[in-house]
Amino acid sequence: MAENFDYDLIIIGAGVGGHGAALHAVDCGLKTAIVEAGDMGGTCVNRGCIPSKALLAASGRVRELKAKDHLKALGIDIGDIQFDRGTIANHASDLVSKQKNALINSLKNKGIDIIEGWGKLAGAQTVQVGDRKITAKDIILSTGSAPFVPPGITIDGKTVFTSDEGVKLDWLPQWVAIIGSGYIGLEFSDVYTALGSEVTMIEALDRLMPGFDPDIAKLAERVLIKPRDIETKVGVLAKKVTPGSPVTIELSDGEIMEVDACLVATGRIPMTKDLGLETVGLELTKRGFIDVDDRMSTGINHVWAIGDATGKMMLAHTASAQGMVAVENICGRDRTIDYLSIPAAAFTHPEIGFVGLTEPQAKEKGQAEGFEVASVRTYYKGNAKAIAEAETDGLAKIIYRKDTGELLGVHILGIHASDLIHEAAVAIGKRLGVNELSFNVHAHPTLAEILDDAYKRAAVHA
Repeated sequence: MAENFDYDLIIIGAGVGGHGAALHAVDCGLKTAIVEAGDMGGTCVNRGCIPSKALLAASGRVRELKAKDHLKALGIDIGDIQFDRGTIANHASDLVSKQKNALINSLKNKGIDIIEGWGKLAGAQTVQVGDRKITAKDIILSTGSAPFVPPGITIDGKTVFTSDEGVKLDWLPQWVAIIGSGYIGLEFSDVYTALGSEVTMIEALDRLMPGFDPDIAKLAERVLIKPRDIETKVGVLAKKVTPGSPVTIELSDGEIMEVDACLVATGRIPMTKDLGLETVGLELTKRGFIDVDDRMSTGINHVWAIGDATGKMMLAHTASAQGMVAVENICGRDRTIDYLSIPAAAFTHPEIGFVGLTEPQAKEKGQAEGFEVASVRTYYKGNAKAIAEAETDGLAKIIYRKDTGELLGVHILGIHASDLIHEAAVAIGKRLGVNELSFNVHAHPTLAEILDDAYKRAAVHA
């Protein structure tokens, strides 16, 4: 242990990022403490990834069993499908409890001290929790984020709510408005429509799913939205939302909607207030994030930051990766993070997986750096495994440099896209090109051959 300090490392925030950093720190021989004022596991375990995927798993089964034409094509005929909302909700809450307990036990088994309370900086290499001051050679800020609620929207947690309340599935509104068409809005629309609700999706920007590659967004609209009980309103702002029965929504085009419930899925903001940053001279960005370099350094000696609070990629596994990088640098082993190779997914039915650049982003980069960009698409409808599953809605799109063949981005919509994307993530992380990738061997018949086919097609032109 460092001389004259209580700990080698104190981590403020016990979400997925802080948890991963703490485990790695102990493996590296650092005496470590983690400070948490709320629920152990943070957003991911309690109000995000874990409960939402439990809801998607259960509602996805309902959707599959209701798809009678699809089942008949496989020679299966079943009767009416019934489900119990309360049991589905309990499945999600039970999973949260299990994951939270597993997280706490993993910290305790490693000898990591868990300190309950609001932690904040109190000067150089000092953390204050209540009336207690604790010192550490290094400090990692891992304070996470909270749902963003735009001005004019009133949250009551029952009829107007964010994903924090939505994952509890306390009730099933007959008609629910979802403000925002990012991955949170998409996933909840998947859950609600599978369980019988009608959805109106409101997107302020000029197209649905503005953060996704345009080709994926176009196909997603055809596969995930149009065939379902989803009405869309694009290019309009929800200026005012008032809770009640019914919920009243005033739109920027003058329309007034009355719905049973409204989910606000308009992004997230960092939880970076009241952290004592001024005591070490650390200033936030205009949007309230903690600015860090690719080593996770804040620019203040011995103060590091990871996760949603940095605003880099607000994903649980990004926070974990950042935590590993921060600890490595604390231990004197220079390491940087590669955001380009970090994959992401929307766990809709079917799924969306993506990594690297969208085609517009790649073309912008190519124009700035002087190279041409090309793309190739392959389709599930030509894949033997997808045909056997009778799940042929989907495509894989790869984006690459014409001159070197280097893979720049991969986007997949289709069954098991969240698993398939990792092969592409490794390839981008290694900066491999389509020529080399075209010689990889994929088992037949598998869905992975969709990527194999794409690499081979691209290699012909690269």
